[in-house]
Amino acid sequence: MDLEKLRHSTSHIMAQAVKRLFPDVKLAIGPSIPDGFYYDFDKKEPFNEGDILKIEEEMKKIIKAKYPFVRKEIKKTEAIKLFKEKGEIYKVEILNEIEDEKVTIYEQGEFVDLCRGPHLKDTGEVKVFKLLSVAGAYWRGDENNKMLQRIYGTAFETQKELDEYLNKLEEAKRRDHRKLGTELDLYSIHDEVGAGLIHWHPKGAIVRKIIEDFWKEEHIKNGYKLVNTPHIASEVIYKISGHLEKFSDMMYSPMDIEGKPFRVKPMNCPNHIMIYKTRLHSYRELPLRFAEMGTVYRFEKSGVLHGLFRVRGFTIDDAHIFCREEQLEEEMLKIFRFTMKFLNTFGFSEYEIYLATKPEKYVGRDEIWEKATNTLKLALEKTGSGYKVDSGGGAFYGPKVDIKVKDSIGRLWQCSTIQFDFNLPERFEINFRDESGRDKRVVMIHRALLGSLERFFGILIENYGGAFPVWLSPVQAKILTITNKQDDYAVSLSKKLEDFNIRVENDLRNEKIGAKVRDATLEKVPYMIIIGEKEVKENKITVRKRTGEDLGSMEFSKFLSLINDDIKEKR
Repeated sequence: MDLEKLRHSTSHIMAQAVKRLFPDVKLAIGPSIPDGFYYDFDKKEPFNEGDILKIEEEMKKIIKAKYPFVRKEIKKTEAIKLFKEKGEIYKVEILNEIEDEKVTIYEQGEFVDLCRGPHLKDTGEVKVFKLLSVAGAYWRGDENNKMLQRIYGTAFETQKELDEYLNKLEEAKRRDHRKLGTELDLYSIHDEVGAGLIHWHPKGAIVRKIIEDFWKEEHIKNGYKLVNTPHIASEVIYKISGHLEKFSDMMYSPMDIEGKPFRVKPMNCPNHIMIYKTRLHSYRELPLRFAEMGTVYRFEKSGVLHGLFRVRGFTIDDAHIFCREEQLEEEMLKIFRFTMKFLNTFGFSEYEIYLATKPEKYVGRDEIWEKATNTLKLALEKTGSGYKVDSGGGAFYGPKVDIKVKDSIGRLWQCSTIQFDFNLPERFEINFRDESGRDKRVVMIHRALLGSLERFFGILIENYGGAFPVWLSPVQAKILTITNKQDDYAVSLSKKLEDFNIRVENDLRNEKIGAKVRDATLEKVPYMIIIGEKEVKENKITVRKRTGEDLGSMEFSKFLSLINDDIKEKR
């Protein structure tokens, strides 16, 4: 069965049930979405848990009745009259914007809705469904419009599939990075500072440093030059780049500096171009690769901000490669292999690849876009990896490849992106000197391996459920004493571990060892070193993993070898 059709039909059944139970409710829209469906309602009082249960029961009655989904094509004027009589103001607003003379409506029993379809044969074809949650949603996503109530749900062909999905949702809740970020003291967001602006706590900042250090080392090894650029720039640069024309809704308002408008930067690419332009470059220097952990700022409406995943200030693991056109294919293959190494190192081995093509808003000539897209497609095919086409999903200056990783519970996350750009070199007139001494236009590649550090950190938290691998863990070992008599031994051990660059903490509280073990487990520390009278006497340690596995008594040197192997192998 077509899941999209099933879920869209179920959204209509939900709307019919709501209208039966709450006749005064106004209907907005109710599409299917990747994992289910939703419908937006204008209702004076909020839906509560009791309402949701009643709606589900009424839906079951509608399904049992097996009402046919009847498609009708009628004149737009007739549809406007119909929905005006029903008081459905949102349907009338949609109709007034439709240019066609005729529209389609669907009927099931007494219920009628404006819809293109398609739908199932009848309501009885819906077998299993579940209403999941209620959230606020502005009409048409505009915060200047009225806030509606959105009921989310899902539907599957079998109960087994539904149960698996609901279990996955519960596991996702357990792994929610916003919840774990607080519990593990990793980061915070403060209303007094501003929504969408991340404060990295010491433990979160340690993980960030580990990621950044690894990133910089690998980039230097692979022929990249590290650069750093300012957080603000004159508007002039964004007029040249086209950001003011095509990207202004994501940029913050200008600030006046000595009578000239400046902006906080939304992208790093114009700054890297300016570095390139400071001197003449020979063809022998290309490809020239600039890399930066560059912090940028983009406007996001408060309603879409979401923990680390959707923020207003973030750091991109950015790089821009300046090369000759004939080098594009080889460079793309190098970037692809480099990307896979990074993703695998951080624990991701499954992924999906998308070729994103020209969007509605774009700069440059169509023939340049076609050339860039075909070049990217050819290079992508040579990687030997399958890919899907994301029509219209490209950046405004060029097509791109997006790589989505699959996490430990099967969810896909957008991380890596590789973008070909023939347009910004034209707009900034950036060249190189060829073999015959003539100036020729360079081609740019924009790429990010991890995406933004904030988003990637959130993905890591959820992928590992907060239990980071040893090499990434903010605290790699915790020393737990059974009584205060072992404090001196514990402190001396922690000093020895610190000398070997192991991140260690002591728990010297006057608490029972069971409580200390429980707390360290909740903190998801990979190794617990338990010290009692016996360990002090024998000059040994007892080691326990956060999984509950008891590794028993061992020499300090053995544990050091054990943990260093984990760090070296990045596990």
